[in-house]
Amino acid sequence: MTRAMGAAMRRIHVGNALSAFGLGFTVPYLYVYVAQVRGLGAMTAGLVLAVFAVAALVVLPFAGRAIVRRGPLPVLIAALVTAAVGALGLGLAATSTTVLLAAAALGAGQAVMQPALATMIVDVSTTDTRSRAFATQFFLQNLGLGVGGLIGGHLVDATRVDSFTLLFSIEAAMFLVLVGVMATVRMPRAPRIEGAPASAGRGSWKQLLGNRAMVQLSVLGFVLFFACYGQFESGLSAYGVEAAGISTSALGTALAANTLMIVVAQFAVLKFVERRRRSRVIAGVGLIWAVAWAVAGYAGLGHGSREMATAAFVSTYALFGLGEAMLSPTVAPLVADLAPTGMAGQYNSAFALVKQLALAVGPAVGGPMGASLHAPYVVTFLLFSLGITVLALRLGRRLTAVQDQPWLARSRSRVVARGGTSTGAVAAEA
Repeated sequence: MTRAMGAAMRRIHVGNALSAFGLGFTVPYLYVYVAQVRGLGAMTAGLVLAVFAVAALVVLPFAGRAIVRRGPLPVLIAALVTAAVGALGLGLAATSTTVLLAAAALGAGQAVMQPALATMIVDVSTTDTRSRAFATQFFLQNLGLGVGGLIGGHLVDATRVDSFTLLFSIEAAMFLVLVGVMATVRMPRAPRIEGAPASAGRGSWKQLLGNRAMVQLSVLGFVLFFACYGQFESGLSAYGVEAAGISTSALGTALAANTLMIVVAQFAVLKFVERRRRSRVIAGVGLIWAVAWAVAGYAGLGHGSREMATAAFVSTYALFGLGEAMLSPTVAPLVADLAPTGMAGQYNSAFALVKQLALAVGPAVGGPMGASLHAPYVVTFLLFSLGITVLALRLGRRLTAVQDQPWLARSRSRVVARGGTSTGAVAAEA
């Protein structure tokens, strides 16, 4: 990595951390703010949360094409300005219409930030550094979410509207500061990985759907997000309260254990996965999450004490965090390495769209099941986790050797630099 690429990467990581901080700063308090502080009722508050998801689903199909045509940096700056307008609007809105419009702007802006920042990471990284770059991104995102939620919780007062106005105003100002930071980024273009198909240079959904490996990865991604992230604050929490008798404070501890596992284990896990096949790492995550669901089953369906059930439930969230730490240096770099030259923005946006769909469907399916169908809920998602393992192993058969084992490209480049031939790499690609 050149010095210019390193400088750009540092600013991009600042952007990731601050955007996550903003999300954690306000989103956990949206329901209380809309329903109680503004007095607009539970239905409007529920619609606000739904608008976030709908806005993302609407803008993401267009975001990829815009990133391909204009580059990720202009798209990111537009997304930050949109999010700032939405955040400020939420702080000042007093009617249902203005709250919903502001939520749509904030949701759309935040949705587009994700693929834009991911594409910038692709452009300023190499095959050798990409996994570590995405692991750092995930680490900073979780740290930002945690710190943002903690600080936001100390600033708000449910009896004072102006405390929430201050909260959203700070978030808006932060997005605008981030515009200034990102405007200083100089975007060098990184070389693309071997094995990706050639591109005509323009985003094409038809071309993307013709990439069988990417389609398989998208199906796998949907199951990943549906079976894990889509359950955290819906089905799994409802199951913990209803079946396991978990208190709200213990639920908060479980969520903290998830974040703590990611923050503590991320770089240790990175060293473990860097020299292993990506498809097998993802398959291993499926097995870890199957164990997590089995532990959740013990928490809710076993006959132990309340303390044992709570410990098991907290362990479930920690095991999910371990799997997430394994995925962060694996899945996002693989999306980038499957993309043809110039198409990383389209592929990142497509994968972000898959994630949003899973996060929309997951709570809708898991919430009612977790609250009332306790045993079927655990068994269903345990089977989904085992399905992750099967899908990952099938995906591995469609990847090229370098896409599945990116260190082969580094090994071969070193041998070529010495003037020889990398027999091992050639044999692996054959």
